[in-house]
Amino acid sequence: MPTVRKPRAGSMQFWPRVRSKRSTPRIRSYAESKDVKLTGFLGYKAGMTHVQTTETSKHSHLKGQEVSFPVTIIECPPVKIASLRLYKKDGVDLKLKTEIILASKDKNLEKRMSLPKKAHTLEKINPEEYDDARVLVYSQPAATGIGKKMPDMAEIGIGGTEVKDKIEFVKSNIGKEISIDSVFADGTMLDLKSFTKGKGFQGPLKRFGIHIRQAKSEKSIRNPGSLGAWRGQGQVMWRVAHAGKMGYHQRTEYNKQLFKIVKPEEIKFKGGIIRYGNVKTAAALVKGGVAGAKKRLVVMQLAVRSNKKQSLPTIEKISLHEMQGI
Repeated sequence: MPTVRKPRAGSMQFWPRVRSKRSTPRIRSYAESKDVKLTGFLGYKAGMTHVQTTETSKHSHLKGQEVSFPVTIIECPPVKIASLRLYKKDGVDLKLKTEIILASKDKNLEKRMSLPKKAHTLEKINPEEYDDARVLVYSQPAATGIGKKMPDMAEIGIGGTEVKDKIEFVKSNIGKEISIDSVFADGTMLDLKSFTKGKGFQGPLKRFGIHIRQAKSEKSIRNPGSLGAWRGQGQVMWRVAHAGKMGYHQRTEYNKQLFKIVKPEEIKFKGGIIRYGNVKTAAALVKGGVAGAKKRLVVMQLAVRSNKKQSLPTIEKISLHEMQGI
């Protein structure tokens, strides 16, 4: 039988292939929303399970029947606003002009950033001087069971078209907890940002998916067959698959569907979720898998390029008692 050949795997789009230096996903684009509210939220991956629901897609041969979907449980404790960031247009891009710290007297937050003795107010801000307003929010992992107290922080956009309305939203939520059900609704399409599982130092076969060479190949059978040209080059090109660090890369998964936001008493497992424990706050059930290990931070945003043709299931018929922890 002839040898089956194919191009080597491993996208050159993600380069260099090194572990991320950050522990919080970087957000580069923000979805627009007509409602004046947060356009994103922070959560922690708890594990996976499955739910029973009714297939509603008119193109599916299972339309109207009970089907099972895999879902990821993301625990979402309430978030608080740490600061307000005001942006001004500099040509095409937005440039940060002012940041006003609004949080104070928070023992856990002081481990992450320095806080003023007295929180600032927003009375002297002129909204007409700025083109956009965003908030720096922080999570409350101490409310969960992951054994962590230091909060995670991320910049989240605010919906609406007027800067004045965005600032008024921040004023009304200073020092208050913002829950996930006030940000997302059941059936919302989301973009999820997280870090993949770290694999450590791996060889080229696992790292890039190259082929195993014949048994009697020279020197090695798990290395690339050619390192490049013999003459004129003088170096090994960076495109050649080599061993190196693998995993713990930031990735964005687009158009993930939020099935349902559930209360902690609805997702109790006997003995708790493996390697996580019991969910103690509200949680989001997201269709399919989510990158990253358990207890890892996941940043959820409204979908930047939502697929409007994708059908939504009948949320009311999701059967939570069918769930089994994985």
